[in-house]
Amino acid sequence: MNEVQCDSRRWYWWIHILVPLLAFGGLVWVFLQHGLLGVFEADIPPIENLMIQRITFTPEHIVLHVFNDGPEPVTVAQLTVNEVLWQFSMEPTITLEPLERGWVSIFYPWTDGDPLSFTLISRNGVTFEKDIDVSFLTPVLDKVHIQTFILLGLYVGVIPVLLGLLWFPWMRRFKENGYSFFLALTIGLLLFLGVDTLAEGLELIEEVPGALNGEGLLLIGILLSVLILGSVSYRTEFAVQKFGGDTRSLVWGYLIALGIGFHNLGEGLAIGSAYALGEVALGGALVLGFMAHNLTEGIAIVAPMIRHAFTMKRAFPHLVLMGLLAGGPTIVGTLLGGFAYSPVVGVLFLGIGSGAIFDVSFDILHHMAGGRWKSLFTLSNVLGFLLGLLLMYGTGILVLL
Repeated sequence: MNEVQCDSRRWYWWIHILVPLLAFGGLVWVFLQHGLLGVFEADIPPIENLMIQRITFTPEHIVLHVFNDGPEPVTVAQLTVNEVLWQFSMEPTITLEPLERGWVSIFYPWTDGDPLSFTLISRNGVTFEKDIDVSFLTPVLDKVHIQTFILLGLYVGVIPVLLGLLWFPWMRRFKENGYSFFLALTIGLLLFLGVDTLAEGLELIEEVPGALNGEGLLLIGILLSVLILGSVSYRTEFAVQKFGGDTRSLVWGYLIALGIGFHNLGEGLAIGSAYALGEVALGGALVLGFMAHNLTEGIAIVAPMIRHAFTMKRAFPHLVLMGLLAGGPTIVGTLLGGFAYSPVVGVLFLGIGSGAIFDVSFDILHHMAGGRWKSLFTLSNVLGFLLGLLLMYGTGILVLL
């Protein structure tokens, strides 16, 4: 093939790419220039949607964090506090463009424990409301509050998970049936955590602005973790053929710890935001409940390692790293929840966590089945699976007490 033919084929290829794009550009130009005809040219009121995402309290001062979640600019004309008109200032301006954030500043003599109701009124008379049951001084980013939230994360996530890993020497005494029992128990624990994490993400979607598509964020997080961890599992099989079954056990342990870590990030967000909103009693109950809940997560991490040649001395550094991987995100969650809570980030991370948990659960099930899925339904496996579910359910109830 000569050079002239190569050039003509290249141009032919580019034409096939550019023609649809140029045609679409022309269609957009026609629509913007001429629009629609008929009833749609009537004077339809603009669609306004302003979300009050967060309210922060400082002495005699309140700030409403707002987000324009609609397709039209929104101009804030008035503000009422407990149905009384109140003066306010707004940054960057009183008019927010679509997808723009703003801050409404109010000097108001609030006191601890006051219930407050805020209503923003747009120039077109559309109202946007937010109620606060209990007013409470918002934590500020200082040394005392940082230390407090870090300690909360340690109490809830890191220490209970590390304590749960101490069952490793006892679990290693069990033979083949015991190994299968603990793997089944692990799957029960993980599936409960996965569903719980997914439910938290679905609940949090309500706080995500509609324009940012919380459902899509959750789906992206799930698929992202499944695809990445799936590729890790694929590569693991080559390492197993070279180094033996110990490698698979270690990878499973780390993947389980990673999935649990994202779940615990969600727990940290819940606890940090509860304290930030002044719900100290709720925060204390969450701490005690999650401490018991997370103690059992150590079993799920170490179960894949008990059959292989891991002495406590050899396993110790891995157990420490796995414990930090599973429990450490709780600290990050409490800090984010306490100082800069973002439902968008929360939904994405919860999606990643649920996807990771479901992916590693399937990998363990596939390994246990060995191509014969009916072989999973032995008495010890069924009992282990049910016990895992009951452990998670029982410790989860403690969160609500």
